[in-house]
Amino acid sequence: MRKHFVLAIALLAIGGLLKAAEGVTPLEEVKALNFGIISTESQINLRKDWEPFIADMEKKLGMPVKAFYAPDYAGVIEAMRFGKVHVAWYGNKSAMEAVDRSNAEVFVQTVDVNGNPGYWSLLIVHKDSEIKSLEDILKNPGKYTFGNGDPNSTSGYLVPAYYVFGLNKIDPKTHFKVVTNANHEGNALAVANKKVDVATNNTENMDKIKEKFPDQYPNIREIWRSPLIASDPICWRKDLPDEIKAKLKKFFLEYGKNADAAEKDRELAIIKKLGWAPFRESSNAQLIPIRKLALFKDRMKVESDTTISAEEKQKKLADFDAKLAALDKEHAHN
Repeated sequence: MRKHFVLAIALLAIGGLLKAAEGVTPLEEVKALNFGIISTESQINLRKDWEPFIADMEKKLGMPVKAFYAPDYAGVIEAMRFGKVHVAWYGNKSAMEAVDRSNAEVFVQTVDVNGNPGYWSLLIVHKDSEIKSLEDILKNPGKYTFGNGDPNSTSGYLVPAYYVFGLNKIDPKTHFKVVTNANHEGNALAVANKKVDVATNNTENMDKIKEKFPDQYPNIREIWRSPLIASDPICWRKDLPDEIKAKLKKFFLEYGKNADAAEKDRELAIIKKLGWAPFRESSNAQLIPIRKLALFKDRMKVESDTTISAEEKQKKLADFDAKLAALDKEHAHN
């Protein structure tokens, strides 16, 4: 009996050391909420737009709320994984990664400032560019430079990876003369200043470019637009205390819908700066189309792989098809 008791104590101690090593704060002890913000543009611009919203969240929750900025999307995903971020704004692709790796869960969804149910991925060029269409890019391998998005970006990376490159059986790394990676703002300004020939972006960010860089915006021209992408999700860690979850959901779903007209207008002005209208409830189900895109892209890589045997290829393709069928079934139930 004593031996078992000593073993149990030792295991508990090891667990505590591992938790300390990871830097995870037990969530029942959270005294301040850390809110992760993905790097879609410069931190200076993000802070300016987000600070009023974070301040309102802090007031409504009755606890300190600290904004967490990282130089890339992965920084926010990893911070949530290790309990350094409790709630975060993600794109769909980065939310998918956070759900799979960081114990995240979608609970609300943003709504486009114009009421659109989503937004669109873009390819953009300089207004004076000889590139007039996607076809001009596809038929000229090795000619142009390309500004790709963050690898965890939905509109800046995953969507064009499938619709532009995957469906046309093109590897951007070999198709373009040079490939760089940047956030949306960086890519837009690179195009406007002729630093790259073509780059990814999205409709929400282009609205921000128009507002924040009115001298640069006229230099940018759209040449391709994707199918509609679901609006961005807001995620919390699943193991947050229920009391905090309830307050968070109430805050998001009531924001911009205040009974007091003046307060409602103030809140609407704040989220308009973020490119949004009032939020709506959501769940992990909104990520299913993005999961399908990611699987399709990986399936196409296997299909075109000449280094594996026909038997191995068929086995891998069958596995992809089974996963896609399961996602279709899950989608039908949501």
